[in-house]
Amino acid sequence: MGKKVLLVVRACIILAVTVVIGSFVDPAQAKDPRVEFELTDEPGAWFRIKDSGGSLAVATPGTEVRFSGKSNTVHTRTSLIFPTGAANMPFDTEPRKGSDEVVLRTPGLYVFTCKIHPYMFGAVIVDDPATAGLDLGENISLVNGIQVPTASDLAVRLLRTFFIATNPANWKDYSVGGDWHVSYPAVTVRVTGGLTLTIDDAMAAFGLANNTPKEALFNPAGTVGEVWVDTQFEKTSGKSKPGTATAVNGSDWTLRRKVALPGINMNNPHNMWTDRNQNLIYQTQWFDSKLTVFNRLTGALLNNISVGESPSHVMTRVDTDQLHVALNGSPDNDSVVELRPLAAGIQRRINIGRGNPHAHWMGHDGKLMVTPNAFSADSTQYNFDGDVVEAILPAGALPIATGMTPDSKFTYVASLLNSTITVIDTQSKSVVTTINLLERYDPLGGCPGSAFYQGLPGKDCSFVGALPIQTPVSPDGKNMVTANTLSGTITVVDIATNTVVKTLPCDPGCHGVQYGAKQGGGYYAYVSSKFSNALIVVDPDIDGDGNPNDADIVGRILLAGTAASDDTVTSLAGMGGQGILTIPVVYNGWVQKLPQNWACQLSGEQLNPIGAAVTPPACP
Repeated sequence: MGKKVLLVVRACIILAVTVVIGSFVDPAQAKDPRVEFELTDEPGAWFRIKDSGGSLAVATPGTEVRFSGKSNTVHTRTSLIFPTGAANMPFDTEPRKGSDEVVLRTPGLYVFTCKIHPYMFGAVIVDDPATAGLDLGENISLVNGIQVPTASDLAVRLLRTFFIATNPANWKDYSVGGDWHVSYPAVTVRVTGGLTLTIDDAMAAFGLANNTPKEALFNPAGTVGEVWVDTQFEKTSGKSKPGTATAVNGSDWTLRRKVALPGINMNNPHNMWTDRNQNLIYQTQWFDSKLTVFNRLTGALLNNISVGESPSHVMTRVDTDQLHVALNGSPDNDSVVELRPLAAGIQRRINIGRGNPHAHWMGHDGKLMVTPNAFSADSTQYNFDGDVVEAILPAGALPIATGMTPDSKFTYVASLLNSTITVIDTQSKSVVTTINLLERYDPLGGCPGSAFYQGLPGKDCSFVGALPIQTPVSPDGKNMVTANTLSGTITVVDIATNTVVKTLPCDPGCHGVQYGAKQGGGYYAYVSSKFSNALIVVDPDIDGDGNPNDADIVGRILLAGTAASDDTVTSLAGMGGQGILTIPVVYNGWVQKLPQNWACQLSGEQLNPIGAAVTPPACP
């Protein structure tokens, strides 16, 4: 192909990127090439290209990439994916609000993220003008050290996730009819071995369809109380920042209330908990520095407390009703904040020996707290009796969430980037085993039906659980349900054997899990997804025999629609499902503290999940 023809083809490619994605650097025109990403609090546009919008740029070797801050909190600038052997890679920064720069010299695909908020993405394709197609590189490296060809199932799935996460038009909207459609830029890319193909063709080669039918919405049998979901990306008219908390009535599965709190411009509400009497909602603002308190019934704001950068999760201590908030953006050791009961002021900051914890869990008797320390690949076990760190034990890459058995004897730590769950014995303070959620997955060839599937020995291509997030253990200690965001799957683990016994389909960006009480006994596990507006209801033990082999989806509830609210929804209705709170809280330790009006609605087994059943009190 002649040079002039090549330039014409490349100009068409760049135009296509401009039309579809809205962002590029034209290598034929840029004399001093630079791409600037503004890090924002806006859904989809978390890494927004300055002046042009979008999250993907095309550039030439030698382009400087600059990161600047337009967010209310701190972020890292981290190279999640880069061409293997690329100059100046891997690239990583401390959490900050300022600016950083890196020069990209090696052709290929670069995807940047924030380790605090790891679904924030911005990408640059550094393209060699002498080759046909946009260069993705021969091989890519991930920040955790994994290397795969760009013509591989894992690489293509990661690329697909990028185009879903950064384009709200690709999110799964159950409020409209038709199939779920995912669109990609109409460009040709160059992958392993010099193969050129369109992105659509690359997806099809690995069995990833553009159009898939949406699952039906349907109600399960009734549950006790209500379910709160942080619809973190929902936008409303009275705020410049996104996010609402949505309450679902468990008796008929209608939306009872949406709380946006426009008076404080509530920013990306991420995770919730409640007080002993189930009257208050404690709400973290993950892209800010505040813990917010509002009335559960009315949604009225009661308090807005500065606690520190990127507060992620909050739980109460069962014996004192004090609050503990993890500061995901704080690199300091004292990154868990303790507040007085009812959030009546900060008491102290607790030294956990590490910084940047995300989704911690509290023990059933108030003695233990375990934290997943995202930046240091380990987990802290803290004992309140002596106010000491009892152990800091290894986990996988970017530990993000913890669960604990109802007797506090075992902890489970989900590590996002290597798709494992570390099982820790809290008594011997040792790692017992590691559950590999991708044990049967072939990252190169993919699954049967893929054009590249090789049928590797020992692989059945079950894409079981890639990039796990929330992973609580059931109140009775029988099973554990995990939300896996890359694979869009729900895994169910039998706690007796620490093995995955069931994999269920989830939605894109599968994220949050919490257990709540079924009417008459047993539990539901509720699962939320970032890039969908449906709440999935899982019954982990349908026949009630204690064995989760029969776990299945028993409901799918739309989180968009009419509800009492303090603001008007304008876009992304019901989207951004992340933290979940069930009312009443029915985990061992908390359930025994419930007031009579809630306790009387539970079964004797639910009131004492791991001991002898008790007689429920009469309802007032």
